[in-house]
Amino acid sequence: MAERIIMGIDPGTQVTGYGLIACQGKQMRLLACGSIHLGKQEVSHPQKLKKIFQRISSLVEAYSPTEMALEAPFYGKNAQSMLKLGRAQGVAMAAGMEQGMAIFEYAPRKIKSAITGNGSASKEQVARVLKTMLKFEEDPKYLDATDGLAVAVCHFFQNNPKAPGKKHKDWASFISQNPNRVKGDK
Repeated sequence: MAERIIMGIDPGTQVTGYGLIACQGKQMRLLACGSIHLGKQEVSHPQKLKKIFQRISSLVEAYSPTEMALEAPFYGKNAQSMLKLGRAQGVAMAAGMEQGMAIFEYAPRKIKSAITGNGSASKEQVARVLKTMLKFEEDPKYLDATDGLAVAVCHFFQNNPKAPGKKHKDWASFISQNPNRVKGDK
């Protein structure tokens, strides 16, 4: 089975988080995790978008991911903030699509639930579970980095029939994908 590289993005207008994982079968390992700092209010929104596009493009060039998963914008009361967040997500998508990557989107609650089992988990809880799951020691300076990593791991779980926690449509599906977990009559 060929190795897949998944890039996860947590788009933001101040900080955009990213994570890259390499996956083979049901195994995954951390490649990179970090954040893109977009500056203070004096930096124009178009300049921030350009920086997101350039940095994501350079990460795509460096790691050659084949899939990109993004956190979908959540619905808030401030339409202006939603618009800016949607633009940030759009330029990240464009950077991936320019390289022919498949693009996927996940709701924030779906991501948290995939990582912790709780769709209302805090950023800190998500980061702790990821540290254990992917065996890394250093805490990122910004939790946006582990949020981006969580998106990649969520995508891995959603698109890997052998991944732990994968839901099965019926017992036959479970048994065929988990023969080592089924005991016969003796």
